[in-house]
Amino acid sequence: MIENQPTEKLSYTQRIDHIRTLRNSLVKDFLDEANLMRYFAEQYRHMHLNTRKLEFIKKELRELLDAPVDLVHYASLLLEMKQEGTASITASHHKLFYDELEKIFSRYAH
Repeated sequence: MIENQPTEKLSYTQRIDHIRTLRNSLVKDFLDEANLMRYFAEQYRHMHLNTRKLEFIKKELRELLDAPVDLVHYASLLLEMKQEGTASITASHHKLFYDELEKIFSRYAH
């Protein structure tokens, strides 16, 4: 789960690093097979993902851990963080993090 951690004023690089840390924390949660299976059951009505799909999803999630933050995807959050001068992540921002993962998950939902 993404945690809200208000912090002092951060530089642009620090804000990006903060987003990456939060994103990677969420990705690691989904690398736990039980969490991934539960999410697919709830979101896609899949009670079971076959082993092959699971491995492909986990491979893409591991690649995402090493990938840089998609600055276009998170532009609104970065701008808001800059304007507010904090690195606070609210519940309204959680969708951004899940939307990035949905790009991976949706390829294996059918």
